[in-house]
Amino acid sequence: MNKLTIDLVNCYGIKKLRQEFDFSSDNVYAIYAPNGSMKSSLAQTFKDVADGVESKDRIFPTRPCSRKITDENGAVLPKECVLVLPPYDQFYSHTEKTSTLLVNNALRKEYEQLHDEINKAKDAFLNALKEQSGSKLNLETESSLAFMEVEGLFYQALFRVKDEVRDQKDAPFAAVRYDAIFDEKVLDIISTKDFKTAIQEYVTRYNELLTASTYFKKGVFEYYNAGQIAKTLADNGFFAAKHTITLNAGEKLEISTKKQLEDLIADELGKITSDKELKRQFDAIKKLLEKNVTVRDFQKYLCDNEFLLPHLANVRFLRQQVLKSYFKARFDLFEDVLAKYQKVENRNREIEEEAKKERTQWEMVIDSFNERFFVPFKLEAKNKIAVMLTHEKMLTLDFTFQDGKDTAPVNHEVLMKVLSQGEKKALYILNILFEVEVRRNGKQETLFVIDDIADSFDYRNKYAILQYLIEISEGLNFKLIVLTHNFDFFRTLESRCVKYSHCFMVSKNSAGILLEKADGIKNVFVNDWKKNFFTESRKTIAAIPFIRNLIEFTRGETDADYLKLTSLLHWKADSASIVRSDLDAIYNKLFNEKGASRDPGKSVVDTISEEARGCLTAGEGVNFEHKIVLSIAIRLAAERFMVTKIADPAFLLTIKRHQTQALVGEFARRFPAEIETIKVLKNVALMTPENIHLNSFMYEPILDMSDEHLRKLYDRVVSLV
Repeated sequence: MNKLTIDLVNCYGIKKLRQEFDFSSDNVYAIYAPNGSMKSSLAQTFKDVADGVESKDRIFPTRPCSRKITDENGAVLPKECVLVLPPYDQFYSHTEKTSTLLVNNALRKEYEQLHDEINKAKDAFLNALKEQSGSKLNLETESSLAFMEVEGLFYQALFRVKDEVRDQKDAPFAAVRYDAIFDEKVLDIISTKDFKTAIQEYVTRYNELLTASTYFKKGVFEYYNAGQIAKTLADNGFFAAKHTITLNAGEKLEISTKKQLEDLIADELGKITSDKELKRQFDAIKKLLEKNVTVRDFQKYLCDNEFLLPHLANVRFLRQQVLKSYFKARFDLFEDVLAKYQKVENRNREIEEEAKKERTQWEMVIDSFNERFFVPFKLEAKNKIAVMLTHEKMLTLDFTFQDGKDTAPVNHEVLMKVLSQGEKKALYILNILFEVEVRRNGKQETLFVIDDIADSFDYRNKYAILQYLIEISEGLNFKLIVLTHNFDFFRTLESRCVKYSHCFMVSKNSAGILLEKADGIKNVFVNDWKKNFFTESRKTIAAIPFIRNLIEFTRGETDADYLKLTSLLHWKADSASIVRSDLDAIYNKLFNEKGASRDPGKSVVDTISEEARGCLTAGEGVNFEHKIVLSIAIRLAAERFMVTKIADPAFLLTIKRHQTQALVGEFARRFPAEIETIKVLKNVALMTPENIHLNSFMYEPILDMSDEHLRKLYDRVVSLV
């Protein structure tokens, strides 16, 4: 982006603006825009580009709007390449992108790679558990709750039962459908008093029957164990090899086939389940479940898996046993995820220790902010390690409020209540700096449109911002357009970081907006008007207030030359008699010169009138000296009119200061019926003083006013005579 061309029509009040910015020799442009001319409108138009939305005219939405912003190749400026920085946005804050502001990306990459390995192992394990259990629930969370009683401790839960799972000889509940039992609605029913009572009665009778069983023994050799033995022996060819087993129960029973063993187990279980008392208690449980439509699936599942009933007396323990059975059934994946986690944890600790020693670009930006800005608080990154290593996405700032030697930590919400507007803006600048650093790191070509970012700051902080702007402008991929309505800041930009040829001033007319090369930034009186005092009459007249100021500073208000110049700014008895040679003599005496005007005998008042008429037809632009000449001509004509109309020399002698206001007041008192004339004269008193009584250190008011207003006022005043 070496060149940028903007062509706007009806964009937020900008009727028309076409301008080319050439960044090939310098990365920064500064634009001084008087209030109401275009500054915010241009910034909003660029923000539309950044947001990827169409621009419009809010006041006249039916006006056709056109926005073309292209580079030297005619390509449309991409939205990623535009960042608009408004004067203040209370809600602007750093984003997740700032988490990339790290000095040592190798640590982060290694950390991410390690966690990628463990995440793959965990995903494989959880997918296996899902398949094993048939569950739609989050088994990571379920495991954490089952073994640690809180969420988020999945790995700790696995380590807690690692030895138990490894030592288990089998997985008795591996085929249990998890959601059939541990559904929230089912658990609510199981936890009721009636269900607990029914289950307890069932378990009591079941244990009695188990104790009386010929072959089963509670806690040692139950139905599940017997079934597993039959399956294992058959699967391993035990019976096919003509081996037999002998059951020892009163009298020995020899078993030679899988079917014999399964029939015996089924017969033994049948003796238990066919018990009338146990069946009655089971029927009671079924009736409790049948009352609730939402758990009918659970009731059916229990009927098909009656062996689970005794375990419902302790659901928490059953959940653990079921999960451990799943783990055992998928033991290879269980061990793999634990091994990888242990490896990651060991290296994690080393990485975190290394990360603590790293100085991030966050910290450099924050330290620079703390050093440069004068605010009553200090900042530090609170969660540096967590964000560096992706535990957390957003940087959190800690604030320490300072009052003399006293300090106190304070949260952001409380801090915002005690900070001044300027101090809040300083914090806003910090967030901008984070954004800038992200773009610098990513080598993102960016056009920064900066809309009065230093507005309302005290001078110390204003210069701190200026230094940041200088540093941004030094970025190879960065271009800046700095907009301001503060002429003092505009001059400072030119003196510190913007070439004079890249400084523009805005002028507005009925057709649209013009950006003109800046005029008068470097003391317009010394660098322009003084040099052309004898040759350009308009600049001669414009210089009168400055020369008068210098005489006031050096000789005082009683000096004869000061009084004579005053007669060219206010209508006095001698005003009409002052000629150009008188003005030349004052200039030569003050500056020890020997210059002379081309027409030394010409009336200065007549020259003022002539130059004012010339200003009426001058082209649009900043027209700095035009405004001063028009203001002087307007006031002289208005005062001359009032003095003539009042016609009271004695009254004039009573006026010591503020002659225009005194004359307007007296005119209104004597001629109250001339309402329209009084309005015009009051406008003269309101609009002209600041444009005349100015000096080389402060002439912003005259720049903020369009000379179009002065031209209209001049016509109205002249028409009074």
